[in-house]
Amino acid sequence: MDRIDAMKVFVATLDEGSLAGAGRRLGRSPAAVSRAIAFLEEHTGTALLHRTTRTIRLSAAGERYASACRRILTDLEEADLLVADERSAPRGLLTVTAPVAAGEDVLRPILDDFIDRHPAVPIRLQLLDRPVSLIDEGIDVALRIAHLADSTLIAIPVGEVRRVVAASPQYLATHPDINEPADLAHHQIVAMTHFGLDSWSFPAAGRSAIPQVVQLTPRFTVNTIRAAIASAVAGHGVTRMFSYHIAEQVRNGSLKIVLRDSEHSPLPVHLLTPHGRLSVPKVRAFVDFATPRLRQHFEQLQQFTDTD
Repeated sequence: MDRIDAMKVFVATLDEGSLAGAGRRLGRSPAAVSRAIAFLEEHTGTALLHRTTRTIRLSAAGERYASACRRILTDLEEADLLVADERSAPRGLLTVTAPVAAGEDVLRPILDDFIDRHPAVPIRLQLLDRPVSLIDEGIDVALRIAHLADSTLIAIPVGEVRRVVAASPQYLATHPDINEPADLAHHQIVAMTHFGLDSWSFPAAGRSAIPQVVQLTPRFTVNTIRAAIASAVAGHGVTRMFSYHIAEQVRNGSLKIVLRDSEHSPLPVHLLTPHGRLSVPKVRAFVDFATPRLRQHFEQLQQFTDTD
């Protein structure tokens, strides 16, 4: 059996989450998929997957081997495309990742348009609110909202977002004014895992070099952005979000941003891709397509959240 082909089967099994899923993607029977993985396990002399009737799980050795397989297959794809000189013809599966809310609200419409223009490029969008290793997990492009550490990844800036505090006009009209962060200690808080459950921090005030930290006793704690926004819109308290999370609510007047003068500096937004992937036609086509649209989106967002 060809080892490279077996690696492709192994990676497809991980991506699809099952032998049957890999078989459907590759047009092979589950038995053929199982034989390919057994071949790799025999070749490496170790179990790569722990399998039950319903699930598969990587062994420790399998995790390391999967990362190596993804790198090898990516390098081979790049080499094939360079030799074939197919820069003008994007094709093949494009894997993109983003935070859940940003992926659903910002990136997904852009991907829809891209698919219409490039029918030979199917897309797998992985929405994950956790750090992702692009190389180890076989990601072509990532949308990331954060200050970036030095790395070998190529980063294309597309905008910035603010961390904002907001509440409904009805709530603000019936509760004490919020003029400084300390005032939040006397308010009902709708807290979210991403933005602090027990305290919120703000930049230092005046001549102090010490950040302001407000201890919280949330009225409602939730782990999804949409639920927190809905509770705040319904008038049940003050919440903290990224500006793009509540852009529509600010625009239609159902939420109002407070404490503008106490916000942290905006966080940059980038498209990231592993070094060398921009030479792959599908990646270059998507980055060229998405970058101006993302920049326009975040620029417009900044304009109307600055003037609610």
